[in-house]
Amino acid sequence: MSQPSAPRHGSIQFWPRKRAKHPLARIHYWPSSNQAKPQGFIGYKAGMTHVIAIDNGPKSLTKNENISLPVTIIECPPMFVAGISFYKNSKKIAQINSSKKEAPLSRKIDLPKKETKKIDEVVDFDNLRLLVCTLPRLTGIGNKKPHLLEIELGGSKEDKLNYAKQKLGQELRVNEVFTSGASVDAHGITTGKGFQGTVKRFGVPIRQHKAEKTKRGIATLGSWTPKHVQFTVPQSGKMGYHLRTEYNRQIINIVDKPEEINPKSGIVNYGIVKNTSILLKGSVPGPKKRAVVLVNSIRPNKKIIKEAPEVIYLHK
Repeated sequence: MSQPSAPRHGSIQFWPRKRAKHPLARIHYWPSSNQAKPQGFIGYKAGMTHVIAIDNGPKSLTKNENISLPVTIIECPPMFVAGISFYKNSKKIAQINSSKKEAPLSRKIDLPKKETKKIDEVVDFDNLRLLVCTLPRLTGIGNKKPHLLEIELGGSKEDKLNYAKQKLGQELRVNEVFTSGASVDAHGITTGKGFQGTVKRFGVPIRQHKAEKTKRGIATLGSWTPKHVQFTVPQSGKMGYHLRTEYNRQIINIVDKPEEINPKSGIVNYGIVKNTSILLKGSVPGPKKRAVVLVNSIRPNKKIIKEAPEVIYLHK
């Protein structure tokens, strides 16, 4: 049997291999909905644990039995609705900022001293979004500077406008956006690993002890013609800190009482969870304390049951 050849393990699914520009993931596409409510929420990754739940799959081999599920704890402090952005033909035509002076928001942008325009004065528009900012000072991550993001709203044009008027200058909680059992997409920035070689970055094999010059390097940069190094040649460089999305992650439970999650000494490398948190099935990209954008699934999996399994034990 011939030996399998795998000289390069680096995936070209994500190309170019570029680092993210911002620690908060950008959202290129928002799902549509008939309900007038935000389609996403920003939380902070606290860590992973596991729960014992009752399997509620109708065709599962372990139906009605206790199973172990890996979950990610995402702390979701309330967000502040700082403004409303109006769009016409995908171009921003106006932005109404809240007149309420929110201290964390002043760390990010320069707040206007007075309102330049009122909401009723903006008539000719076809879409609007909520400009929200996080409140990291309510958590224990040690960060005070908030993240800003424009979040899409569901419903008709009139429903969006009425909802935005009610929420402008108010706090938005995760219970108003998601429910237990819902399927979401987790957008995050992966862990940065710094400058790495070809063995760790692309998985090239380590050469034998008789190799010239180096063992953890590639044997050749390519052919003589064409007379340049092609992009497919694995080379050293910065690794990690990429924008990645985990699709169709089910919300196992929304925990309103932090004492149900916190160990006595707090979560390792995170601290004490102080706000409402989400137990998300599976893993989420990024290290602890990093902001994660949760969005309603754009391509929901029909095999995922809409009802969350009953949790009978949570490991602390």
